[in-house]
Amino acid sequence: MLLLPLVLPLAAPAALAASHAGSSTEVWHQIGPNPRQYEPSPLPIPRRKRVTEVPPPAPGTTQPATQSAAAAPALQRAGPSRYDLCIAAGRQDLPAAIAAARKWLAQTPTAAANPERGAASLCLAELLAQQGDYTGAQAAFAESAQQVPQADLKAPFARDAYLGSVALAGGQYEIALKFLDSALAEPPSKAPTAEENAARGAVQIDRSRALVAQNRLPEASGALEDAHRLAPNDPEGWLLSATLARRGKDLERAQRDIEVAASLAAHGDPLAGQIGLEAGVIAMLSGREDAARKSWQSVLALAPESPEAVTAKGYLDQIGPIPTSSAPAASPATAAAPPETSR
Repeated sequence: MLLLPLVLPLAAPAALAASHAGSSTEVWHQIGPNPRQYEPSPLPIPRRKRVTEVPPPAPGTTQPATQSAAAAPALQRAGPSRYDLCIAAGRQDLPAAIAAARKWLAQTPTAAANPERGAASLCLAELLAQQGDYTGAQAAFAESAQQVPQADLKAPFARDAYLGSVALAGGQYEIALKFLDSALAEPPSKAPTAEENAARGAVQIDRSRALVAQNRLPEASGALEDAHRLAPNDPEGWLLSATLARRGKDLERAQRDIEVAASLAAHGDPLAGQIGLEAGVIAMLSGREDAARKSWQSVLALAPESPEAVTAKGYLDQIGPIPTSSAPAASPATAAAPPETSR
């Protein structure tokens, strides 16, 4: 179980410097998830599960719109479908797989509501997105969406959300925002389900990352507020808002949000390590070194071989071992005389 010391009262930020006057100031510059030297990372990356790992459902199928879901086959069959094989080929030789997907698409009839054509264009779209050809991917996604019944209003949303996530993963932040904003421009249902709200909340989380990368922090904060409203039970949104608040030196807000993230992350959640790292950072900057140690040690205990454990060990090495009192006891010859008292 992840041990997060999140219930201790906050100390004033000024207490941090006073309690560690002998520590190198380099420690404080390096604190933060996955830091580069003397520079904290804006937000914890990578994500628990990118939307790129959960592409839009192939025509004629349904798939939960959740970031933590495992990618499912386009159709339930005993063996891998042609779509599955097409995607798998991209992991071996992306250019060759794209050429094969184009050939497959060219061989399928252009009649409306053709599931095979929809699967071929969906595979081509995903492969082009992996290659960084977002314009071509968007066109292929549009072709795939034409094979989906018009009653399925989620198709354009899923397509643009997927493309935005792919662009974000590739560091193309302007392109990512274009697609993510386009996804959110699709009006929600009149009575949106929890699943639909969660999907829109996930898009807002992606928007926050792209906005932070462009140093548009107030807008990123607003995106995360929308994410909390739409998906209040998604720990990732709370983790990111805690990190953003910590960067803005609002340690009280950071503490509150990391507590929410910790309460929502189930045992074994891939986010647990990132939450433990951030909880330790916030505790350290709040002057609670013991709490920070416990958080980072819990990350090591949770998954000793994980990247988060490597970072946690680095933090623990930076602050050094727990201080122990080494002052020698005063000898009788040098002990100060007790103060005189009035009789």
